[in-house]
Amino acid sequence: MAAARQAVFCAVPWQRCQFHLQQNAQAYVPRLKMRAEVAESISSIFTSADLASAQARLKERVNFYAKSAPKLVAWMEANIPQSFAVYTLPAAHQRRMRDSNAIERVNQELKRRTRVAAIFPNEASLLRLVSALLCEQSDEWSTGKIYLNMNPTEPPQP
Repeated sequence: MAAARQAVFCAVPWQRCQFHLQQNAQAYVPRLKMRAEVAESISSIFTSADLASAQARLKERVNFYAKSAPKLVAWMEANIPQSFAVYTLPAAHQRRMRDSNAIERVNQELKRRTRVAAIFPNEASLLRLVSALLCEQSDEWSTGKIYLNMNPTEPPQP
């Protein structure tokens, strides 16, 4: 999947969901009693003010866990930097773009609506329903409450 993304969207920055990365890290924690500490360490990386401080914090945490959790360290070095693309965005957008909540909500609504039909007579009927739902969502994002204010001079909506 990563190779396909790189081939098709090579100019688009890749941002992995920081929430899911933090959850995935738990599989590499060698002792259960370390889980909360590791979660806090990773959270401190993600809440860094800028890219340089996030990279420095990652290096610090890697050095800290080098002996006690070598598998976690290897995983952190390979995966955590994939969540740093958010630091290239304006500060006002960074908090909203750290996770994949927006797309997960869309996917959840698609599942809810397609499960009601259960069986579609053909692929085109499924495509019509999904397209209509996505158009509806696009209209809502365009005309409703602004999820990301692209004008930095305007204050964010509550």
